[in-house]
Amino acid sequence: MPWYKSGPRPRPLPPAPPYSLEAMRRRYVDWLRVKSYSEHTLRQTGCYLAYFVRWCEERALARPGDVTAPMLRQYQRWLYHYRTKKSRPLSVSSQYSRLVAVRMFFRWLTREKHILWNPASELELPRGLHGRLPRNVLTHEEVERLVSQPDLTSPLGLRDRALLEVLYSTGIRRQELLNLRISDVDLERGTVLVREGKGRKDRVVPIGERALCWLDKYVREERPRLLRSSRQDDSTLFLTSGGEAFNASHLGWTVRQYVTAAGIKEKRGGCHLVRHTVATLMLDNGADVRYIQELLGHKSLQTTQLYTHVSIRRLKEVHAATHPGARLGPSQKPAAPAAGEEDPEGGA
Repeated sequence: MPWYKSGPRPRPLPPAPPYSLEAMRRRYVDWLRVKSYSEHTLRQTGCYLAYFVRWCEERALARPGDVTAPMLRQYQRWLYHYRTKKSRPLSVSSQYSRLVAVRMFFRWLTREKHILWNPASELELPRGLHGRLPRNVLTHEEVERLVSQPDLTSPLGLRDRALLEVLYSTGIRRQELLNLRISDVDLERGTVLVREGKGRKDRVVPIGERALCWLDKYVREERPRLLRSSRQDDSTLFLTSGGEAFNASHLGWTVRQYVTAAGIKEKRGGCHLVRHTVATLMLDNGADVRYIQELLGHKSLQTTQLYTHVSIRRLKEVHAATHPGARLGPSQKPAAPAAGEEDPEGGA
């Protein structure tokens, strides 16, 4: 993402000692950039490795060759016991992502002959990540309340309503929404072209009539006004009040604010919360999991099948209709204890 769309231009990094961990970290990120990894991957990998390099420097580990397998296991334990500023532990997903970055980093160092052997080759990653269910999913009533939150009389209310409707209708990821251009929406066919989704793959997803109506209204009435406040002749679909593209943090914050405004306090999340909801509600209404996989852009069907565990309503219907012991017959109802009779468990 160009620097003028995501905040102030970053300052040049100070020079690092040759062949130090920090110097190798920068060379590795540059190598990923040459290999056409996404900007999101570059930022995330660079950030996770910067945490690791800082941890190493605090323990006088200056060069890649100083890091041993026991040191990496110590780092893994440190991540497990680490607490954030709010005294919360790192999630399994966060621990996993940081360790994967470290493991791939040392694999590259070994392949490029910067070190003789790979100390991370036997590093075991945290278990239980891929089998975890989405924690929060909105009901149909909650998501309808969410998309109706924007104040249409405010300057940005129309934009936010269109934004929420597109998220809810398509189930696309936050970064995929940020990348949308006006030309990516086909009003006649009712489709959206998602450019460079996860894995840098393009796909076409359907979009509902309601979302298209709000989107068309935003493009005709609100977007030209936002564009006039910018010097950039940008075809980005959703613009900030300054006429520029959203960054990921701003977009996530915007959606979370509307989740809170809708009175949904027990279910935390933003864009990904809506994405989980789309998959679950469609499965509840009978969609085949393979179509959900295509819609969400999952590479593996196993990832999509997690939602089949969340979608319990239809399973309960089948259970009630087919299980011989699911329903209680008139003669099977347990009799209440007679007055004065002792409960078998010892109660009165």
